[in-house]
Amino acid sequence: MAGHSKWANIQHRKGRQDKLRAKLFSKLSKEITVAAKMGDPDPEKNPRLRLAVKEARGQSMPKDNIERAIKKASGGEGDDYEEIRYEGYGPGGVAVIVEAMTDNRNRTASNVRSTFTKSGGNLGETGSVAFMFERKGEVVYPADAGDADTVMMAAIEAGAEDVESSDEGHTIWCADTDLNDVATALESALGESEATRLVWKPTTTTELDLEGMEKLMRLIDALEDDDDVQRVTTNFDASDEVMAQL
Repeated sequence: MAGHSKWANIQHRKGRQDKLRAKLFSKLSKEITVAAKMGDPDPEKNPRLRLAVKEARGQSMPKDNIERAIKKASGGEGDDYEEIRYEGYGPGGVAVIVEAMTDNRNRTASNVRSTFTKSGGNLGETGSVAFMFERKGEVVYPADAGDADTVMMAAIEAGAEDVESSDEGHTIWCADTDLNDVATALESALGESEATRLVWKPTTTTELDLEGMEKLMRLIDALEDDDDVQRVTTNFDASDEVMAQL
């Protein structure tokens, strides 16, 4: 899954920019509040909330922000959000999945459709590209969490399915239904992860040249700038030369 890993690296670099961090924290807070509203406000009794909190911690979200988001749900505050998935094709025929949380379905659908159109893409029907992805659990650790063999053994013992290790870090994959248990076991063996989340993992990829990648990044940036959009996933692939020029 070269494309997935490469885009994760781009997101990692972008995530260090302060101008994006406030928006990221806002989206993480929304996920925490929704998770707490849907179940118990105690992360230990609510697997979805526990994963949301772990993801927020992995993104260095302040503890006060996390607690404030949980309290908002416990107090019955905050809007009621609906979870929606949009699917379509971006520049170069790349498959795109957009996950959103919204209190106004019409507004979000209109904005997402407009963004696709302006960026040379096409919004499709539900299921139009999902068949090119698998729903998986993803746990990410930095390179200094251990060498490849150490991480592999910890992943096997935790019940994970696969591990991708490189100089930049370790990505551990598991069944979507096992993510909470696998993440808990890994935390005991390797410590706090950088990211723990459910993702759409591409099963097929679409190769892009430099121009195509630049167009795709503009589409993704525009989608991620929408407050209703929680996450954008694509199935692009690109050569190391193209990635170096971005």
